[in-house]
Amino acid sequence: MTKHDLTRRLAAEFIGTTFLLATVIGSGIMGEALSGGNIALALLGNTVATGAILIVLILVFGPISGAHFNPAVTLTFLLRREITPFHSILYVAVQIIAGLFGALVAHVMFGEPAFSASMNARTGFGQWTGEFVATFGLIAAILGCIRFRPEAVPYAVGLFITAGYWFTSSTSFANPAVTIARSVTDSFSGIRPDDAPVFIIVQLGAAILATAVFGWFAGGEKENTG
Repeated sequence: MTKHDLTRRLAAEFIGTTFLLATVIGSGIMGEALSGGNIALALLGNTVATGAILIVLILVFGPISGAHFNPAVTLTFLLRREITPFHSILYVAVQIIAGLFGALVAHVMFGEPAFSASMNARTGFGQWTGEFVATFGLIAAILGCIRFRPEAVPYAVGLFITAGYWFTSSTSFANPAVTIARSVTDSFSGIRPDDAPVFIIVQLGAAILATAVFGWFAGGEKENTG
């Protein structure tokens, strides 16, 4: 657990989540503008930028706050009793506020309205399944690396999300704070506000299951070596 005080940890969560959302939304706007209507090319630009910034942000802020940037990740560490309930509430509040601020920063950079409800429909069983797979896989990458290769966490997270943009039907939001922020951008990376709640429920459910599964794995390891 980080030895930094709570104020510094929350500041790290705020800055990191702001940069994450500015990157997700900003690269989506840039990709759409430069792709000439080629959706695959726009998604590729969005993907590379997001995967790259995640690696950088976790390397920079991981030693300070743990680099959650994601209420689903904070929930995981709460379930593992590695963060207190009170601190987890503060983390999640900061992540959501910072995500909205990151959306605002992206919109200011590209001359877009400060906030506008997305018209991008993302709903249906296929997309919900995609979000479940994306979030389960993200938590699996984090917990698996923390147990066996902690130095690899930044790269595992960045690479998993990079892959998730392409192999999941939902393009791998895997983050309630990201989902909320992307509901207020009427751009390439957006999601309709009406569609966001189910995404968030699925993300949290996947995080709970992944945490339970990796807790079970750890229990088996203790039995075999103890």
